[in-house]
Amino acid sequence: MSEDAGVRARLVAAGVDLVLREGQSAVSLREIARRAGVSHGAPRRYFPTHVDLLSAIAREGFADLSARVQETMRAAGSDPRARLVALGRMYLDFAAAHRGMFELMFRHDLLDSGRLQLRETSLPLFAVLADLVAQVRRPTDAPAPVLAGALWANLHGIAQLWAWGSLPLATGTTEDDALLHAALDAHLGPAPD
Repeated sequence: MSEDAGVRARLVAAGVDLVLREGQSAVSLREIARRAGVSHGAPRRYFPTHVDLLSAIAREGFADLSARVQETMRAAGSDPRARLVALGRMYLDFAAAHRGMFELMFRHDLLDSGRLQLRETSLPLFAVLADLVAQVRRPTDAPAPVLAGALWANLHGIAQLWAWGSLPLATGTTEDDALLHAALDAHLGPAPD
């Protein structure tokens, strides 16, 4: 690895660590440089804008999520509905355990910048969801990508509203598992007996 690639990797790793420990709002070029052991001006040499560095950090979050999706799919068996439950559970758990990274990964300014390379980061993950939805959807349902998009939006909303404390307050439930199953039932019909 070249020296430049090594410094770039250290900056990204320091940023990932900062996001995971302190949340995405704690991320600053100066703090990342300090943690990476480089001058405070070094990040600008490797990342022309703050958005470029944040996007590189968020791509690491997508890589982590992708690895978790693959592991979940290997462990979940062959039943598509059970795999959807496992995938939804993993997504909600990832959001809860990696709050700062989850928020960074879906920041509108990063998504709108084009630097996150969504085709390489999140679209393959969405394809896994859409494929599973295609296997369990009813003939009268919306097309699988549309239905998968609605389900994803629902799961993402559950993750956000749960983290904010809104859903536990509004529903009186102390665990999000009931909400996960309700979302699947709402979009795909009740699970067969």
